[in-house]
Amino acid sequence: MPVDWVVVGVDNGGTANNGTILDSSGRFLLDQMAEVPSNVREGPDKAIQSLVDSVEQVLGLTGVPMTAVRAVGLDTPGPASADGVISSKGATNFGHVGWRGFDIRGALAKRLGLPVIYNNDGNSAALYAHHVRFGADSGQRSSVAAIVGTGLGGGIIHAGQVVKGAAGMAGELGHVPIPLDGLLGVGQPMPACNCGQSGDAESVASLTGIQNNLLPYWLSRYEGHELSKVPIGAAAKLVRKYAEGGDEMALAIFRQQAMALGRLFTIAANFLDPDAYFLGGGVVEAEPRFRDWIFAEVRAHTILREEQARAAEISLVPELDMAGARGSAVAARDWFIRQEQGQGVTFLSLGWRDDHHHGEADRLIARVLVPVRSAGREAGALAGADRVMLARHRQRQRA
Repeated sequence: MPVDWVVVGVDNGGTANNGTILDSSGRFLLDQMAEVPSNVREGPDKAIQSLVDSVEQVLGLTGVPMTAVRAVGLDTPGPASADGVISSKGATNFGHVGWRGFDIRGALAKRLGLPVIYNNDGNSAALYAHHVRFGADSGQRSSVAAIVGTGLGGGIIHAGQVVKGAAGMAGELGHVPIPLDGLLGVGQPMPACNCGQSGDAESVASLTGIQNNLLPYWLSRYEGHELSKVPIGAAAKLVRKYAEGGDEMALAIFRQQAMALGRLFTIAANFLDPDAYFLGGGVVEAEPRFRDWIFAEVRAHTILREEQARAAEISLVPELDMAGARGSAVAARDWFIRQEQGQGVTFLSLGWRDDHHHGEADRLIARVLVPVRSAGREAGALAGADRVMLARHRQRQRA
């Protein structure tokens, strides 16, 4: 297939890598998942080779030569640094001792001889959802995404780019404390999170939250329920199936999750005021009637001001099984264009819904300071005018 240049995106998971390829016109050359075993439990050496295999697989499927690849986008579950160094304490998917403190981004870049752009999996899915929704307007829009899975991941997108924060820990939506008044049942214990906090969003809205906090309580309220006869870990995974069938207890559990997600989005509305809120994860992949019910519950518990409700929307993450890989490809493409142009990102349309745009053209409704690389600036540098503005602000503070 003749192409100018391409980037590859790879979504690394606990059992499989999913790859995709994006060309210079903004067109994905694969319309379905392309998977290979990830081998992460075998340690870094085999897992890095599996990532290479994933890149080679998508090139083979599309007939694109390696010489056309300008960069590779990679996402993995966390915790990891903004540069792709796995936590020194390990991680759920990276239990092998060799992963502790391992630079997965650097190792893949060295093996491929190509630049590798890293994001965590929640950020990549958030980035893809943002670009699909806003297309060519991505650079003028902001969004927040919550991805419900084993934990509660997500991401914050501002001006079309992932907000990573000073230490790479921005967008950890699962660990934002949420109000629990009116959410917990009578006598229900304070939910605890594996991160050490109590009462954060993940302690309720995640599979782990169901297993450790919600299901034990609700089984005590529904004595003799079928799930009480199943080991708690297996039972937690069955709750969604029961909810899809209309089971009263299971629906009570997911109602609490929806309330937690709505309250999380309400908090985001007050400090980010984004153009869009995206919901993804297992609930998106559920039976349509149940999916629509829980989506409506999340919307009902997301409290927006009248002006915000007119300007913003709440949507589902599209094509969730491919969102990570595609978001990683978008990140790699944007990085490459910045390098080529030495300035801000140019956004191409990836396709979006044909409905109304919100507010005035080029309007930014959330402002945050993020490192930039524009003409003549190093990453994170401030222009002279910016420094003057900040200096004057400090002078006013001292006065």
